[in-house]
Amino acid sequence: MISERLEKQIRFIIEVDKLKEIFRQTSCVNSRRAENDAEHSWHLCLTTLVLAEYANSPALDVLKVLKMVILHDLVEIDAGDTFAYDAVGMAGQHEREAIAADRIFGMLPSDQAAEFRRLWDEFEDKATPEAKFAAAVDRFQPVLLNCSTEGSAWQRHGVTQDRVVKRNAPIAEGSETIWEAARQWIQGAVDAGHLAPGPRT
Repeated sequence: MISERLEKQIRFIIEVDKLKEIFRQTSCVNSRRAENDAEHSWHLCLTTLVLAEYANSPALDVLKVLKMVILHDLVEIDAGDTFAYDAVGMAGQHEREAIAADRIFGMLPSDQAAEFRRLWDEFEDKATPEAKFAAAVDRFQPVLLNCSTEGSAWQRHGVTQDRVVKRNAPIAEGSETIWEAARQWIQGAVDAGHLAPGPRT
């Protein structure tokens, strides 16, 4: 007989396998097929490990960041992926995802459910150094994928440079160094003709 606690944990692990079936707008670099949420989460974890030294906060709790980036998209199992440049889809996104967080994390034993929900809320609030860095890598990774696939998602949706810069400027709150790198990659995409420059102001 396995314990009730372990049974809940196993059922949660099986449930979140569904993340592999949630596809994003960004494309994988080599095949150009749509990236799924589980691949995105793995890539964020690796990006965190590789780039943590560039966080604005020298005392960054990297394990906490890893927990945030592996957990924060689980809500998309219920709420679906919302494209970053879809203003209509963004309306009510947090509310949809909060309901999903209640259900999905609620499958776990109460202590883990409470911890995971706290981490999810912290990521959403983007107030701590860890949340700011987690949010930074979450925005930086799609920029790199778009720049490495000739702006595939940007071009498909008619996204322009001004919108990309506005969307990703908060990267600087987690890492000024990574934001400067992102700006250079974005400009490189414009120079290569993979991202439209947008209206002049």
